[in-house]
Amino acid sequence: MATYKKRGYKPTNKKDEQSAQEMESTTAEVFNTLDETASKSEQWIEKNSKPLFYSLLGLVVIFLLFLGYNKYIVEPNEVEASNELAFPRKYFDEASIAGSSNIDSLLKLGLEGADGNYGFIDIAESYSNTNAGNLANYYAGVSYLQLKEYDKAIEYLSKFDSDDEMLGPVALGAIGDAFSDINQPEDALDYYEQAANKKDNEFTTPLFLYKAAQIAMSLKDYDKAESLFSKIKQKYPKSEQGTNIDKFINAAKYAAK
Repeated sequence: MATYKKRGYKPTNKKDEQSAQEMESTTAEVFNTLDETASKSEQWIEKNSKPLFYSLLGLVVIFLLFLGYNKYIVEPNEVEASNELAFPRKYFDEASIAGSSNIDSLLKLGLEGADGNYGFIDIAESYSNTNAGNLANYYAGVSYLQLKEYDKAIEYLSKFDSDDEMLGPVALGAIGDAFSDINQPEDALDYYEQAANKKDNEFTTPLFLYKAAQIAMSLKDYDKAESLFSKIKQKYPKSEQGTNIDKFINAAKYAAK
C-alpha cells in the first residue's frame, strides 16, 4: 500500500532514509540534465543566430514577394484577360443565335480574333494562369465542336477545369459528344459518365446518364444501360429524360434476354 508523505516527513529507519537519499539524488540528476540541456540549447541558438535570422528574413521576403506578385501581376493579368475575353465572346454569342450560313464564320472570328483583338486561342495561351484563360479553353473547345473539328475540340475542352455546377459537367459531356461523333463509343461512354457524376443536379446529371445509357445500348452493354436508365427513374423522374423512361428500361431488359 502506497504511503502519502507529508511535508516535513523524516525517515524513521535506514531503509526509508536510503530511499529518501536515492530520491534526492535522482531529482538532482534530473535538474542537472535540464540545466545542461538548456545550456546546450542556448549555445546552439547563440551559435546559429545568424542563420536563423536570415532564414526568418527569407521567409518574410518570400511572403512579401507572394503578396506583391498577386497584387501587381496576377490581379492585373486577370482583369486584362477578362477584358480581352469580351471580344470573342461577342462572336460566340452571335453564332448561337445566327442563321446556319453565318455560324462557321462567327465561330472562327471568336477563335482567331480580329482587328488586333485576341480570340479564344490567343487568350487561352497568353493568359493560361487566369480564370479567363481557363474559360477561353471552354469556348474554344465548344466552338471547334460546332465546327466539327473534333480533335481540337477534345484538346481544348480537356484543358478546361471547373467545379461550376453547370460548366464542369457540360465540358466533360461535350468531350463525350466529340468522341461519339468520331465513332469512339467507349471513350464517349466514359466521359458521359464522368459528366453525370461531376455535379448532382436535375439538368446535367439525367442528361448525361441518358446519353451514357444510349451509348451503352449501342455497345450492347445492356445491363449497364438498364442500370443507367433506372437511375434516371429513381433519382430524376421529373427531368426531361425521366419522361417515358420505363420504355427505355424495358428495351434494355428485352435486349439483354
